[in-house]
Amino acid sequence: MNSKPLFIVIEGLDGSGKSTAAKVLAEALGKSFPKKIKHTYEPNDPCCAGGYIREVLAKKITAFHHRTLALAYAANRLDHCDRVVAPWLEKGRGHFVICDRYYLSSLVYQSRDGLSFADVMRLNELALRPDIIFFLNVGNEVCAQRIKKRNEPLELFEENLEGTRQMYFEAIRFLEKERGENIVEIDGNGTVEETVAQMLEALMKMGT
Repeated sequence: MNSKPLFIVIEGLDGSGKSTAAKVLAEALGKSFPKKIKHTYEPNDPCCAGGYIREVLAKKITAFHHRTLALAYAANRLDHCDRVVAPWLEKGRGHFVICDRYYLSSLVYQSRDGLSFADVMRLNELALRPDIIFFLNVGNEVCAQRIKKRNEPLELFEENLEGTRQMYFEAIRFLEKERGENIVEIDGNGTVEETVAQMLEALMKMGT
């Protein structure tokens, strides 16, 4: 395989297996492109506003407006792009960035308190555009079981999986219609190997 630099995003509900799938996909691509895979995530803690976002998600900060949170995510994302994503892709052919969550998540979680999808995307207009977004479609019950196995307190937004699922589908339709984004739905109810195999097949179709 001889690929141009690719920016890959993996999205899905909490408990959908995004982080595990991203790790396994990075390992799989690393076999063909040794030392050329960057596995990263958002919110990115070392970057701007990451600490504030984590405090909100952990419910340690409860008095906030979703406009403030949306701005924090946008600032964190732009810093992440400038310091991590763009420099890696600029290394050239065969370099991949695999990111666990990106602006599709912002559309889902920050489109509240009067903010529309268009409002949120305006805040993210300087963010790099992914080459492909994988959405892991996993049943609510499966997600809930995986979250429960963590044996950790629920984070903000983890308590209403069905409402979040519907927001994801609405946000996906928005990105496809308004921006022509390349979004591929992946059945994530099986094993991680089955999930990643679907991703690799989609990447092969792109000429990777």
